[in-house]
Amino acid sequence: MGSFSLTMVLSVMIYLGAGWYAGRKVRNLDDYFVAGRNAPTLLILGTLIASFMSTNGFIGEAGMSYRGHGPLIIIMTAVNCMGYVVGALFFGRYLRRSQELTVPAFFGARFQSQRIQTLAGLSIVVGLSGYLLAVTWGVALIITQVTDLSEPIAIILVWISYMLFTLYSGSKGVILTDTLMFILFTTAAVVALSFLVSLNGGWFASIEALAVFEAKPDVIAWHGVLGPETRWDTPGEAILWALILGVAWGIVVAVSPWQSSRYLIARSEHVVIRSACGAAIIMLLLYLVTTFCAAIINLSDPNIKPPESVIIWAAVNQLPTFLGALLACGILAAGLSSASTFLSLVGFSLSNDILKLAENNKIQLRVTRLTMLLIGLIVITLALALPSNIFWITYFAGPLFASSWGAVAFMSIWSSRITEAGAFWGMASGFLVNVGMNLLSLNNIVEWPVIFDPILVGACASFLTVVSVSPFGRVSTGEADYRRALHQPPAGELDSREIRRTLVWPSFMILVGFVISSLLFIFYAEPYLQAQQEASEEIGTLAIGETFLAIGYGLPLIFAGFLVLKAVKKFYGKQDQSATRTDSL
Repeated sequence: MGSFSLTMVLSVMIYLGAGWYAGRKVRNLDDYFVAGRNAPTLLILGTLIASFMSTNGFIGEAGMSYRGHGPLIIIMTAVNCMGYVVGALFFGRYLRRSQELTVPAFFGARFQSQRIQTLAGLSIVVGLSGYLLAVTWGVALIITQVTDLSEPIAIILVWISYMLFTLYSGSKGVILTDTLMFILFTTAAVVALSFLVSLNGGWFASIEALAVFEAKPDVIAWHGVLGPETRWDTPGEAILWALILGVAWGIVVAVSPWQSSRYLIARSEHVVIRSACGAAIIMLLLYLVTTFCAAIINLSDPNIKPPESVIIWAAVNQLPTFLGALLACGILAAGLSSASTFLSLVGFSLSNDILKLAENNKIQLRVTRLTMLLIGLIVITLALALPSNIFWITYFAGPLFASSWGAVAFMSIWSSRITEAGAFWGMASGFLVNVGMNLLSLNNIVEWPVIFDPILVGACASFLTVVSVSPFGRVSTGEADYRRALHQPPAGELDSREIRRTLVWPSFMILVGFVISSLLFIFYAEPYLQAQQEASEEIGTLAIGETFLAIGYGLPLIFAGFLVLKAVKKFYGKQDQSATRTDSL
């Protein structure tokens, strides 16, 4: 057995051991579904990042960075990371306050409606089953590239790996293994970048070489590579795409089930806010690492095929064996962590939100595991029978919830006029518009311009439907009382010591934002400018866009930090009276 294979086997054994350890402590549905609602900040932070950083981050988006679109990925990340803070403050902490087992169960309780709970559950089953299929293919692709295993065997091994620890341990095992995986792939990515930089003469030499790289001009320019072989002909089109996708994915990280459901597991609302702040910081830093890592590999070989394999190619061909195996295991961990989250959420929704079994802990726990096994069998059958299409399924399934859930999620907290019918049809219309537009695009019937991205069009359709339908109905007394109760913070959340501890996080965010902007200017914009000036007769007029990109990348953290400071003082410094001030849509 080679070094790569042995390291992967050992890492999977560690995850299985952690899942077995966590599974021994599962006693009831609360343990299995929401880990006893006792997870600390580190575990929530770990599972937020691990469930988001699937194979798409290390394969699909790394491939885009390698092709010369890294700056767009950076811009998109800067925007969408705001979703963590906005989601936690204005949805996640109320979701946790509801004490429900799943996000669809929250919608059902909020609107006193089984059909809304069932619809939300069905959207999870459809969307996350598709995402699980894409991740299964992605992790299997990693294994086939670093071992001699065939694709079918790799798919089966991947499936067995995430099925075993997820099926047995539920949320307790998922958040523990997610955190272990998060630590692994983050460490591996940072160490790999350091080695690749040293391999190419150091940081400044690498940036200066990329700034005037003839094989891919503009590979790290503020707008990235443009032209007929890309999706964008002008810098304006490229930046517009990045901003729109950034907003769309910001809604995803704010309300999507595989992100917001993590808050149901949190020990307190303060843990929700702290973990969201930490996730925003680490995601911004981690995407810087992966983006520059993929771009720098161009200096060794600008013609890697397919581009999506660039990180794996570096692990096998450029890094020392142990470090390469560690990086491959890190990417494997990112995929397995997402797969375990998706599988658990699909199983939970199917048993709790759609089937609505009798309230018997042992029976429902057994049936939940059986439904997860059933979903797993369907996924592996499709994975073995269908040709892989990782990018499209990821792009379709991931943002689906931004279209169907975004408006309803926030309005369920902040609007006193949204009705059950408005919420139901708003959720349904966003779902159908998104799916319909994506199907037309997939079949090459319509090529949607960037400004009409299906994610945002679906979200707008959902909001307009809610606004149009709600006036024809009436908010029931039960709905109004439930919403009013959500705006009453539990006494334990008003502890002054906990508030002070929480306020440390946004202050740190502001500091990190200033540091990131400063360091990017010194280590990216300035060497880029120097290299461009040496290659051009123009002095002092270049690298303006790169300077704005460097300085602007830290600004979301600074803005988010001040937002959290103000919100925490307002929400917990005194009794939350916001329920009486949200009387309009």
